[in-house]
Amino acid sequence: MFELLQQRYTGATPLWGITRCDWLSLAAPGRMPVVAVETSQAPSIRSVDEHRRLVAGLLGPTPVEYRPLAAARGLVLAADLVAAVALPPFDNSAMDGYAVRSVDVASARSQAPVELPVPEDVPAGRLDSPPLRPGTAHRIMTGAPMPPGADAVVPVEQTDGGRDRVRVGASVAPGTNVRHLGEDVAAGSVVLPAGTVLGPAQLGLAAAVGVGTPPVRRPPRVLVMSTGSELVEPGQPLRHGQIYESNGTMLAAAVAEAGAEATMARFVPDDVAAFGERLDAELAGVDLVLTSGGVSAGAYEVVKDVFTDRGVVFSKVAMQPGMPQGAGRVNGVAVVTLPGNPVSALVSFEVFLRPALRAAMGHPHPSRPVVSVALSETLDSPAGRRQFRRGRLDAVHGTVVPEGGPGSHLLGALARSDCLIVVPEQTTHVEAGEAVEVWLLEG
Repeated sequence: MFELLQQRYTGATPLWGITRCDWLSLAAPGRMPVVAVETSQAPSIRSVDEHRRLVAGLLGPTPVEYRPLAAARGLVLAADLVAAVALPPFDNSAMDGYAVRSVDVASARSQAPVELPVPEDVPAGRLDSPPLRPGTAHRIMTGAPMPPGADAVVPVEQTDGGRDRVRVGASVAPGTNVRHLGEDVAAGSVVLPAGTVLGPAQLGLAAAVGVGTPPVRRPPRVLVMSTGSELVEPGQPLRHGQIYESNGTMLAAAVAEAGAEATMARFVPDDVAAFGERLDAELAGVDLVLTSGGVSAGAYEVVKDVFTDRGVVFSKVAMQPGMPQGAGRVNGVAVVTLPGNPVSALVSFEVFLRPALRAAMGHPHPSRPVVSVALSETLDSPAGRRQFRRGRLDAVHGTVVPEGGPGSHLLGALARSDCLIVVPEQTTHVEAGEAVEVWLLEG
């Protein structure tokens, strides 16, 4: 009945979340009002795209802060970067050699060198600029400022390398081996626009134009909560029924790889009170709480029990793996709850959270690169679900090879994979040789 009412309702406000049976004045003027039956959750199943929009909406742009260059790698510029100085900031030598007036060596040949006195040495970093008199040469090093009067540099390889006097065996045209003021960057110009990701070259450029603390989008601060009374620290002995804690380590690494900052709250027991106390103690200064496990329909679903009445909505998403999901806000802080099986958790992170985190940081391309590749073997997928199979690219044959089966516990297969194979909801079978959508997880 609720679905029928939804179909008849044409307004923009969704009907789920209305928790009483009542006549609603939601219909457009002149239309018959509708009645909503009681419900407290989202629709029984969401599409992948719907849940992606929900998660993305929880994370707005992060604040702007000024960071030292050493702490800005991988971050995104929040404003245009303007050059305070030109590059080069002065005319300088592109070679080790001799600064000359080109007319003074115009006749120089290897068999008939021109000999000139060398009154000055000009190393890089010399602050004064002794002028070059006609008929002389200054020995000069790469990067050193060109002496006034000089218009070219003869490489040392075309001379005898003399210190007091030099024999020049080749002529040079004006401007040879000279880097001119501003030929790379003009003072006052925008060298890096807002939205630029700061990699090694961009950081080098920022330093070269005198910017020590660029304005960047602060990385989101993510609290990764690892819950489960069965979890044990890796390296410690296991008792029957226990497993090593891996999701927290895996998700914290995924958060960091996406460019955000992860803090781990590990080994929270399956106890509602203990979980709630730990959560409240860790919320300050956090942009996002990320959990895994405890979100299904069974007993001992501690995460679900804690968050249900605090603003987090749990629903199924039409995907495999990763159907049970939760998202919302607690005390103004975004919360995303992922399934507990490790493959489900990391695939869900890739599908929903990684692009949302990177978008919040201002990344111009927050999603993984997507390519179309021929499938190496047949593959089946459940109807009505978007399947994310793990795979490896075979560069030799130009195909993608499924790695392991669809099971959400096959962490070894996931670790051997370098991509995700995406099968649409309406597709239940793909033949070998057919092209499939592939998300590249590396590079």
